[in-house]
Amino acid sequence: MKELLGILRVFEDGRYERIEVHTIVPAGIDPSTGVNSKDAVYSRETNKSARLYLPKTATPNHKLPLLIFYHGGGFVDESPFDTTYNDFLNLVVADSNVIAVSVDYRLAPEFPVPIAHEDSWEAIKWVAQHANGKGPEPWLNEYADLQNIFLAGDSAGGNLTHNMAVRVGLDTPAGLRFRGAILLHPYFWGTERVGTEADWMSPGLIDSVNELLALAYPGRSGMDDPLINPAMDPRIAGILCSKILLCVSGNDFMRDRTRNYKTLIENCGWKGNVEVVEDNEESHVFFLKKPTSKNAVTLRNRISAFINSA
Repeated sequence: MKELLGILRVFEDGRYERIEVHTIVPAGIDPSTGVNSKDAVYSRETNKSARLYLPKTATPNHKLPLLIFYHGGGFVDESPFDTTYNDFLNLVVADSNVIAVSVDYRLAPEFPVPIAHEDSWEAIKWVAQHANGKGPEPWLNEYADLQNIFLAGDSAGGNLTHNMAVRVGLDTPAGLRFRGAILLHPYFWGTERVGTEADWMSPGLIDSVNELLALAYPGRSGMDDPLINPAMDPRIAGILCSKILLCVSGNDFMRDRTRNYKTLIENCGWKGNVEVVEDNEESHVFFLKKPTSKNAVTLRNRISAFINSA
């Protein structure tokens, strides 16, 4: 038996189990922020839902920016209904005064990549059903400014955010306008080491990332599949939004990948602007683990400023 990145236990007979036990919480009014939430099915075919969040300041006559959020978990774990992500979205929505759609997508290995990406796209198409103000979800009809949309996600959700930003550049759903993308410690990978990875990454860590990805994406074209390694995707110059907020942590095992993404995106011909936030002493997705810490609060303030400066 081996453990992969603290996410999966994999047994010699091929069985696997998720390590972390999650606490699922119901939607409703959060007592600390006043943010209200509810769940809505975005795909009848797959029966997948999203959790919607509405700040207490919302009024029907004042449209708010829309944040479409994708959770992390290496494509194999986590949920928008878990207390960790529910608490985080309550804070982000309260701080940024946005309406949010936190997307549940099918997880590997049961549903291997690119199913997570297809579900993520289905959620965007569902949002587009509200462009005429007559969609199935009243909150989106009444409160969401669909000309002011932001994509966001952490870790694997950061990967989904990037890939959705590329996809909307190729096929923008009618009635939607995407203003920016927020990549929080995004999960990218590749065959070749980048930055300083060769200096500090142990063979064991590299093998764990490789093995986890092989479980999540068994049909991949190697570790350099364009969905995983953006350097191999010739379409990235077509990212539709005009700005990206890229968040890095100094003790994150993905830090060199994130910094390399900045270089890649600036040199690919894309005409937008990349803003980088670095927390030198923090680890991967620290803002989920320590939501009240000074650096987590500062990061949420940067997210708010990024959204509301559009």
